[in-house]
Formats: sequence, C-alpha cells, structure tokens
Amino acid sequence: MEYQSYESVDNSGLMAAMGVFAFIYLGILVLMLISLWKIFTKAGKPGWAAIVPIYNLIVWLEIVGKPTWWIILLIIPFVNIVIFIMLTHQLSLSFGQGIGMTLVLLFVPFVGWPMLAFGSAQYVGPNNLVSQPI
Repeated sequence: MEYQSYESVDNSGLMAAMGVFAFIYLGILVLMLISLWKIFTKAGKPGWAAIVPIYNLIVWLEIVGKPTWWIILLIIPFVNIVIFIMLTHQLSLSFGQGIGMTLVLLFVPFVGWPMLAFGSAQYVGPNNLVSQPI
C-alpha cells in the first residue's frame, strides 16, 4: 500500500480562496469605518473619533445621549450585548429612524451603517421623548 505525503498536496486553491476572503473582509472593514466616520460627522462630532478605540464608544454614547459611565457596561460580558442593542436602537432613533433601521443595523450592518451614513437620515438629537431611568 502506498501512502501520499501531505507535503505534496496542492493548497493553491485554498490559498486563493483565503486571499479573496481577506480582500472582501478588508473592503467591508473600510466601508464600515467610512460609514461610522460619516455618522459621527452628521451628528456634529469629529469624524476622526471613529478610528480611535474606546473614544469612539464615548462619542457614540454622547450622540445617543447616554452617560459616559455606560462604557463600563460595555466591558461586562453578556451585559455588553444588551447594551450594544440598546445603543444601536438609540442611534437609530437619534437619526429619526425606527425599529426597522435598528434591525438592519444589527443583522445586516454592512448595509445598514452605510444607509444611515450616506442616506437622507438627519441627526435629530438624542431620543428624549420617553424618560428612561437608566
């Protein structure tokens, strides 16, 4: 019985697929960064804040009208998921959008964030229609 060495297996197809995946991933990453920059600019905040880790979350909290200490909630596992959903909904409301846009932002972010950034949505300020105890 003859054994084939793994060293002779051609991996060029796999490497090509990984290269295409990396290129697409990088493209989506750049699109999301540009979208966040534009959203910050629409809200009257500096666009460069989108590329600074942690500070971009602080600016996001300012845009949606939440206190800065909420950044601590974003560090706690499982709580951060709920807070992220809440902040995304508040961002949607801050741009005059509804639950539909929130769902698009959450489930298809590479479509929703550019829609919010480059669409006709205008920043209307934090949603203060309902007083929230948190």
